[in-house]
Amino acid sequence: MTLLNVVDVEATCWRGDPPPGERSEIIEIGLTVVDLAAGERVSRHGILVRPAHSRVSEFCTELTSLTQAEVDGGVGFAEACRRLAGEHAAPTRPWASWGDYDRNQFTRQCRADGVGYPFGPVHTNVRAAFTEAHALHRRPAMPEALTLAGLPLDGRHHRGADDAWNIAALVLHLRERGVTLAP
Repeated sequence: MTLLNVVDVEATCWRGDPPPGERSEIIEIGLTVVDLAAGERVSRHGILVRPAHSRVSEFCTELTSLTQAEVDGGVGFAEACRRLAGEHAAPTRPWASWGDYDRNQFTRQCRADGVGYPFGPVHTNVRAAFTEAHALHRRPAMPEALTLAGLPLDGRHHRGADDAWNIAALVLHLRERGVTLAP
């Protein structure tokens, strides 16, 4: 069994700059485990994360549907990273995301919060792989890629668990096209 973690995060965000003293923080981690050998999505997870240095704005709620009350019930960022490592073998399992935003957000937040980076070194930018496999001139947004691949959008865009599930469908689409994404 060759497993791949497909990860998508949602973070606090604003229409413009963050309010004074606030910074963008992960508020949801979506993760879908893909069995590459079997060619199937085997599990779907969502971890709500309580922000420590920001609040969920009205704009963020409109975008993600997440409210401050919901994320207040989440776990701290360090605990979320421990769960990724312990429950999802994040340090040893290859992982993928749509673009580099998720990888960069984890890197920034781990550094800022003094938390150990939960992932191993093998990361695939599915957006770049999709763009190359389809010989596109620009990198499409995830919903557009689903349309190009003839796949439905399952769930709500900008919810981590739903987006990870949909990105995993694109991973399997690329696999069917003969694209290798992880060892």
